[in-house]
Amino acid sequence: MDEHTDIAAAQWQVQRWLGRCVLVLQQYEGLMKNINAHRELSGAASELSQIKQARIEALATKTLGQSAGEFVGSFLVKGDRAPVEPASGYGTGDVASISFRINMCLPEADYIQTQASMKELVELRNGLVHHFIERFDLWSIEGCEKAHAYLQGVYVRIFEHYTQLRAYAGEMKETMDQMAAFLQSDAGIDIFVNGISPDGQIHWPTSGIVGALHAAVRALAIDGWTSLDTAKLWLAEHHPEQQPAKYRCPSWPQVLHESRCFELCYRIAEDDARSAWFRPR
Repeated sequence: MDEHTDIAAAQWQVQRWLGRCVLVLQQYEGLMKNINAHRELSGAASELSQIKQARIEALATKTLGQSAGEFVGSFLVKGDRAPVEPASGYGTGDVASISFRINMCLPEADYIQTQASMKELVELRNGLVHHFIERFDLWSIEGCEKAHAYLQGVYVRIFEHYTQLRAYAGEMKETMDQMAAFLQSDAGIDIFVNGISPDGQIHWPTSGIVGALHAAVRALAIDGWTSLDTAKLWLAEHHPEQQPAKYRCPSWPQVLHESRCFELCYRIAEDDARSAWFRPR
């Protein structure tokens, strides 16, 4: 085997290991962006799908350094408990809103170490992508051997970072699975669909029964007002699960009164029959 063939073989080993390093870095970056995209969501329930997609698209253009900066300090937080911020816009009008955020809390020493470790990884990635060929003489056997040894060590470090990130992703998925199970439970449906908290308090503006009444208004209103008798028949067909008793009310007029989301009036017909009509406030 001549010298040219020896160098080509040595270069192939360098290219192979450089490719392995870059591929794992791309997996790492993709997983981090996935965590950043799904760790929180906030908005009107009917728009959550569009909001999530817009967030995914916005994060797709960020660099690894930008993604790591958001990951540390947003998903990973320092201390025993993450700060809780009220959800903006929750319960506005008749629009049901949802807001959640998943954080992983680390002791201060671990947080600082993780932050420094990720900074090192970003610098390592930038060095591989932008400056690797400047560091080694890839046209000599000795230079290729040094580059090969360097890349083998770098690969181990990158894979350690990737393994840790996969552990974080696994814990986040477990949390989201538990949250999904709760949302599908009777208690979760009461809170997030019906607006009934565990202590029995009712958040009327975003309650299921008020939402159903608004839907009836959109379908049946005449000059802004809706006949309650007509609405009850429509609700029995379209929202049979929404009943006054679920909200500790003996009648539909009491629901309208207690919710404070509607005006209620009574009209007298020619036959002296009295009927209830309502409209949103």
